[in-house]
Amino acid sequence: MATTRRSLMAVLFAAAALVSLGTIDTAKAATAEDLNTEAQHALDKLYKTNSVAKDISEKAEAILVFPSIVKAGLVFGGAYGEGVLMEDGKVNNYYNSVTGSWGLQAGAQSYGYAVFLMNDEAVKYLKDSHGWEVGVGPTVVVVDEGIAKNLSTSTLKEDAYAFIFDQSGLMAGVSIEGTKITEINR
Repeated sequence: MATTRRSLMAVLFAAAALVSLGTIDTAKAATAEDLNTEAQHALDKLYKTNSVAKDISEKAEAILVFPSIVKAGLVFGGAYGEGVLMEDGKVNNYYNSVTGSWGLQAGAQSYGYAVFLMNDEAVKYLKDSHGWEVGVGPTVVVVDEGIAKNLSTSTLKEDAYAFIFDQSGLMAGVSIEGTKITEINR
């Protein structure tokens, strides 16, 4: 009982520390210009650390970039962040990313992700749907180190490829399955 209580207190302390450091505030950019800058910076950083992402970007019709998602949970959890849709290297629209979850979870973390939309149908689905739930609609492959080793621009067959980056915090693992991406006004 004491161990469980100590573990719970440690998780709550860690979540409070992340909030006090301003991590939660970074999920929502102050202005559209800030979000544009953060998204471009996140993409540049991703490309420097992952050559496969850079190669895929050159074939993509559009790129959804969420530079900062904040996730927190204690049995029930949630994640939120704002991002941009880039087409032809320019910001075309703004979106949010919302995830709710429940189960064995405790802690807080932040991360970013980019979804490379590979065809016009995937872009159209995003724009026409009033909230795209990842896992429904266009097929999204989350690219990890194992998949990246076998992926090249000549083997691209899916509608979208997602890269998760800049993970930090005290929760294990990140999944975008079940995330709802919705257009917002900025």
